[in-house]
Amino acid sequence: MFGMGDMMGNMDAAQKQMRDKLLSIEVHAEAGDGAVKVTANAAREILSITIKPELLANGDAEQLEDFILVAVNRAIQLATEQEAASTKDMLKDMLPPGLSGLAGMFK
Repeated sequence: MFGMGDMMGNMDAAQKQMRDKLLSIEVHAEAGDGAVKVTANAAREILSITIKPELLANGDAEQLEDFILVAVNRAIQLATEQEAASTKDMLKDMLPPGLSGLAGMFK
């Protein structure tokens, strides 16, 4: 029989495993036909932003700001979707046989 401490230790380990998995999943988004590219991870951290030099040479700060906002928001949306899918899969794997359908409750 498992004690409450064992269960909490397993949950801590599972949370760390999930965090590590989310950190390893990268998503990519762009705006302005690739003028601005953003890479994020499924933990919703922005890893990089790339801006084509031609866009900078244009000197249109407002357009650049718009492209950055669009690309960042797209990357965050993709990261959120990846996070939800990974969390659902992990919950399904953690539930005892016969109860894996309960993972669908966590959308």
